Amino acid sequence: MAEADRAGAPPPGEHAASHGGHAAGQTPGEALATPATDSTPDTIDGVAFARLYGEPLFKLPQDLYIPPDALEVFLETFEGPLDLLLYLIRKQNFNVLDIPMAEVTTQYLGYVEQLRKTNLELAAEYLLMAAMLIEIKSRMLLPVKKADTGEEAEDPRAELVRRLLEYEQMKLAAQRIDRLPQLGRDFLRAEVYIEQSITPRFPDVDCNDLRAAWADVIKRAKLVQHHKISREELSVREHMSIILRRLQGERFMEFSELFDTTRGVPVVVVNFIAMLELSRESLIEITQPEPFAPIYVRLAYLPA
Repeated sequence: MAEADRAGAPPPGEHAASHGGHAAGQTPGEALATPATDSTPDTIDGVAFARLYGEPLFKLPQDLYIPPDALEVFLETFEGPLDLLLYLIRKQNFNVLDIPMAEVTTQYLGYVEQLRKTNLELAAEYLLMAAMLIEIKSRMLLPVKKADTGEEAEDPRAELVRRLLEYEQMKLAAQRIDRLPQLGRDFLRAEVYIEQSITPRFPDVDCNDLRAAWADVIKRAKLVQHHKISREELSVREHMSIILRRLQGERFMEFSELFDTTRGVPVVVVNFIAMLELSRESLIEITQPEPFAPIYVRLAYLPA
């Protein structure tokens, strides 16, 4: 009912006027104002089928007019001439290698004639295949001539059969691909939000990196030469206390900043031993943010 309304069906009053439905001397406007049959029931207790000029319709009108071209039903759709030809052959269980050209050509031309009446531009592509079928049919009616080599002439249907078999293979492959699960049609991509840990996790310091950093410190310590010869008693515990005091107010301190290279190699060695002792006793942590990055030292506990 709604399709007829959208297709341009005239109002019930106008249709009655064209068939003598209103009284003599009554104008079309009066016929619209007072239709011959009232489609609205006395008690409205259902859902309207449609709306005509803003008024709900609860009954199908008896004088409904639907134009011939208002509704079209497409029973079969084809993707091209080969698709139509293959459909005619497979539907009637014909052998593709031995096509009855007379019967198939007749059926094909019948479909093209219907298509030409509705869509001439689309029918042009099918007419080309129809001409090819008529040519093959004509060649099959002629007597077969043997070639000069004595071999039999090629079947006029051979090229058409080859194209049909190739098209059928591509069509079946496309159907198998279409049956595969597709993103957005058969499934959706799942998205999971993973909350990252707030506490940063630094990679472990490699022994080779620590040794390279220590060698760099020794190299810089040797650059400072002292001519004063003196014997100094160095205490590892004292340097451990010095390192802890220096780290008290610092969150991180670079590895090389903990060494006083101006006092010579012996002091640097004792200072390094003190640092290793503190690390062994888990009083400090030696960290490195990423490979080949500077090495940092920090306290392993929170000061009071």
